[in-house]
Amino acid sequence: MTVKRALIFAAGLGKRMRPLTESTPKPLLEVAGKSLIHYHIEKLVGCGISELVINTHWLANKLVEELGDGHQFGARIHWSSEPNILDTGGGMRTALPLLENENDEAFLVVNADVWTDYPLSQLVDIELTAETAHLVMVPNPDQHPEGDFGLDSQGRLDNTTLPGRTYSGIGLFTPGFIRRFGPDRPAFPLREALQAAIACGKVTAELYQGDWEDVGTPERLDELNARVNN
Repeated sequence: MTVKRALIFAAGLGKRMRPLTESTPKPLLEVAGKSLIHYHIEKLVGCGISELVINTHWLANKLVEELGDGHQFGARIHWSSEPNILDTGGGMRTALPLLENENDEAFLVVNADVWTDYPLSQLVDIELTAETAHLVMVPNPDQHPEGDFGLDSQGRLDNTTLPGRTYSGIGLFTPGFIRRFGPDRPAFPLREALQAAIACGKVTAELYQGDWEDVGTPERLDELNARVNN
C-alpha cells in the first residue's frame, strides 16, 4: 500500500538556534540558499506524497506565508495549528484527523529541522500492520553519544541496549500507532509512545549511514552550509 500522506514537524521553538530563530522559524533557515523545510517538501512530492500536514506554533504565520497551500510545490498543505505547543507525540495525535483515511494507511513523518540525503522513496511501499511504526535510525552524533534505542541486526528496536542508535526524525507510522497513546494528555513526547510500542515489539527500524544532520545549533548550521556548499 503506497504512502500518500506525510506529517512534517515544524512547531518547535528553536531555542538552541537563537538568535537566528527570534524572527525566523527554524524550518525556514537555509542550507545552500534553500530552506530546510523546502528540501523535505520537494523530496516528499518527488516520491509521490503530495498530501502534506505541517504542524505549527512558533512564528506560524511566517511558515504559512512562505508555503501557503503548497500548490507551488505540486502539493496540498494542511496546517495543524498548535496555540499551545504539544510536543511531538501530542502534535502527531492532534494532526491525526488530517492524516487518517478510510483505509487507515500509514503516513510518513519528517522532522523539519534535520538535513539528510536519505531517499524517502525507500519508505513509501513498506507494509505496516495496525498500531506499528518503522523508524530510520542513524549512527549517534557527537552531541548524542548514547543514542535513543538499541537496534539489532534483524531490524528490531529495544529500550535497553547501549550504546543505541539515534532516531533520525524520519519514520513511517500507522494511525493506530498514535491513536492508542495520550487520549487524555494534549502534550507528550513521541519518545514515550515509541518506548511503549518497542516494548511490545511493534516498531521495526533500519540503519542509514549516509548524510544526516540534526540542525540544532547555529554552529551546526554553519558547518552544514560549509559542507554542502563545497
